[in-house]
Amino acid sequence: MTESTVPEAAANHDEPHGQGLQQRLNWLRAGVLGANDGIVSTAALVVGVAGATTERGPILIAGLAGLIAGALSMAAGEYVSVSTQRDTERALIAKERDELRTMPEQELDELTQLYRDKGLSPELARQVAVELTEKDALKAHLDVELNLDADDVANPWTAAIASAVSFSVGALLPLLAILLSPEAIRVPVTFGAVVVALGLTGAISSRLGGAVTSRAVIRNVLGGALAMIITYVVGRLVGGA
Repeated sequence: MTESTVPEAAANHDEPHGQGLQQRLNWLRAGVLGANDGIVSTAALVVGVAGATTERGPILIAGLAGLIAGALSMAAGEYVSVSTQRDTERALIAKERDELRTMPEQELDELTQLYRDKGLSPELARQVAVELTEKDALKAHLDVELNLDADDVANPWTAAIASAVSFSVGALLPLLAILLSPEAIRVPVTFGAVVVALGLTGAISSRLGGAVTSRAVIRNVLGGALAMIITYVVGRLVGGA
């Protein structure tokens, strides 16, 4: 490749880099998982109630209660989880900053050894360590030692809001499907809508995680379908008691 083609190739290379990547991935992960949970839990809830009664009122109340409770629960859980991750990352960054201040030579030797462990020659490893240290010592150590970026610490509020909103959006699908469908076919219509939605969220989550799409979709759909079938049967049994 000639020198003139390098910038062009770099411009066409769309792999994500730079600050904010961790937060964007965290937001996407929380969003997809939140939507999936909203679909499954609300669908199972309203289908279960529909198995016990044909009246729309109880189904609406149960669905709305499940949506609100689920969204708040998801947001709280995501906030606590990501806050813990953020606190850990901040502690590691503070520790590394203190070590660079109190023992710079030892840290330079450590960085050199890390690059030697990656396969560089002793001379080149030292040169790289020195140049990176002169440019931004903290960033160099966080990147190689801990795979962290001081400017890209996880944001718990972003994850919590994304989780709550996506759960609510996901929960609206089965709730609207069962409320707007004629009584005679409301359960089959809801079942079909949920299966399609779960197939979509399964495909998206597999792409984000780099997993096999077909396997993720099948697993997602079967899990949701099983949840609806069980709650519907329970609702029929309780409603007929």
